[in-house]
Amino acid sequence: MALWIAALLGAVQGVFMFLPVSSTAHMVLLEHWLIGRSYAVPAPESAQMILFNLVVHLGTLVSIGLVFAPQLLRFSRYALRDGYAWARAGGRQGPPLYARLFLLGMLSVLCTGVVGLSLKATLEQAFAAPSVVAIALIATGILLFWTDKLPPRRRTLRGTGVGTATLIGVAQGFALMPGLSRSAMTIVFGLFAGLKRRWAAEYSFFLAIPTICAASLLQAVEVYQLGGLGGVSYAALATGFVTAALVGVISLRLVVYCLYRAQLKAFAFYVWALAAAILAGVIELPA
Repeated sequence: MALWIAALLGAVQGVFMFLPVSSTAHMVLLEHWLIGRSYAVPAPESAQMILFNLVVHLGTLVSIGLVFAPQLLRFSRYALRDGYAWARAGGRQGPPLYARLFLLGMLSVLCTGVVGLSLKATLEQAFAAPSVVAIALIATGILLFWTDKLPPRRRTLRGTGVGTATLIGVAQGFALMPGLSRSAMTIVFGLFAGLKRRWAAEYSFFLAIPTICAASLLQAVEVYQLGGLGGVSYAALATGFVTAALVGVISLRLVVYCLYRAQLKAFAFYVWALAAAILAGVIELPA
């Protein structure tokens, strides 16, 4: 893979990672388009290319660290403090707030892992089928449009429990399919569970950190077992990672602005238009 292609894919990931329009779908469609024009790009459904997609996802985690640095540092400090105090008390009572939120986040990741690993082979087949990606984009648009119709949510993170964490984790597991936006699925189902928009967004973005790290590690092991990176060089991985990190900061600030103002339906019209273009053949892709 040429470095300019890696940079282009990294930029696409950075632009669309936090916008609720499925960055993976955009990368998969671009990869199909490049392959159809005889550029040297591994098949989107190959283990090597799925690993590349996850590495550029890792790049956008840097964006989360930059935009939400104060919140992340505060949460980490309080979670360690609460966890230590809870352990010293022998865990006889329920965990304090931040320790409980950490445990709920791990529960969400566990639920994501159960769904993702159980359906991994089935969901990854969509990487080779642009028409399936289009259908998933339509579903994402319906969820986004519906979300803006919801009345104000009242629940804060203090009111988050096992049921909410499980629901968000399961929703994130299905977002392995390109076209089902991870940020859209987690934010939308957080809102359905009653979380305020701000807390649904922050829970979603913070949850991305352990989820994407774990998925990347598992995929790296699979690629190693299959014999290596093939047509994807380490330089390409690094280029995609850095580009996604730099571009992702702008994207993240935009989606936070829109989410707090209940303006997600604009993204619904975008994903519907993209899906229609794919199904109608306006966006020319190889069969």
